[in-house]
Amino acid sequence: MAAAIAVPGTIAAGGAAAQVSGIAVANPEQAVANSKAWTAARAQIQSTYKTQLDQANTRRNAIQAELQPLVTAYQTAARAPGATEASLRPQAQAIQTKQQAAQQELTRLTQPAQRAEAYAIEQISAKLNDAVQAAVRARNVSLLLRPEAALFAQPAADITSSITAELDKAVPSVGITPPANWQPGGQGQQGAAPAPAAQTQGR
Repeated sequence: MAAAIAVPGTIAAGGAAAQVSGIAVANPEQAVANSKAWTAARAQIQSTYKTQLDQANTRRNAIQAELQPLVTAYQTAARAPGATEASLRPQAQAIQTKQQAAQQELTRLTQPAQRAEAYAIEQISAKLNDAVQAAVRARNVSLLLRPEAALFAQPAADITSSITAELDKAVPSVGITPPANWQPGGQGQQGAAPAPAAQTQGR
């Protein structure tokens, strides 16, 4: 979604014109994150992939415990008299190698859940533009900005919840099992709601 969306047509006076003369703000990613379809999908993903997510959390904690002594030893060596970049390089490389291996392992464990998340988000995001258009028509908005594009906006000017309500009507639920040949970023993917995806990854 662009920073500003212009909506053609005449703006009716009164009523919803309280959106600062037809200007409003909205966070599209938050609208997707707050949708009922995403809330249900996230709960389903956390249940379906609980074993893998629990394993990832256990390994993440174990990896941190394994890395901490190496990091402490490196910091101690770095403070020692005569420490140089060359003398510290083997320890730094050992830490980096272990971190990379850990990241690959965690990615392998969480990939099924992340794929399911991306598929669910894509289905909701496919209806995002229609939801935005419906919300701005209902609220008589002629110019819609992202919150970060506005120097100041009254709370009443935020129509994110209205967009979420439109999404709830357009996409009451979504599936979490993508087709075998599906890849993230296909038709309908708008890159919306990266934050929700992070919530499951952290579990």
